[in-house]
Amino acid sequence: MAAEKADKKSKKKNDASDRPVQEVVKTNTMGAIVPFSIGDMVHVHVKIYEGGKERIQIFSGAVIARKGAKATENFTVRRISHGVGVERIFPLQSPHIAKIEVESSSRVRRAKLYYLREIAGKKAKLRPKVQA
Repeated sequence: MAAEKADKKSKKKNDASDRPVQEVVKTNTMGAIVPFSIGDMVHVHVKIYEGGKERIQIFSGAVIARKGAKATENFTVRRISHGVGVERIFPLQSPHIAKIEVESSSRVRRAKLYYLREIAGKKAKLRPKVQA
């Protein structure tokens, strides 16, 4: 009997604590987002604020990871800049992202492409998807 009361209290407590989070998630989601997956080459248009002015800077590269779900989802984009690998993690629902364009899709067999960090040159090339 006492265990049932404790379970009911814990359920009520969890429901009450989750409610504000769910409301915040609903209000802060950006709406329709371009579908992209791991291995896609993307152009991420990022809003940069400098001194009171706003400009858009494009970060292009391959999506090597996606983590999280819904409002808390992040994705990692990797590119080679002047011979050095550069990775940047973006929150999917960030107000700093103006838009995401998919340049091309690649056929990959992994959920995370972290192995690309150690590979250089032609070996790091991703195979394009074959349209059937």
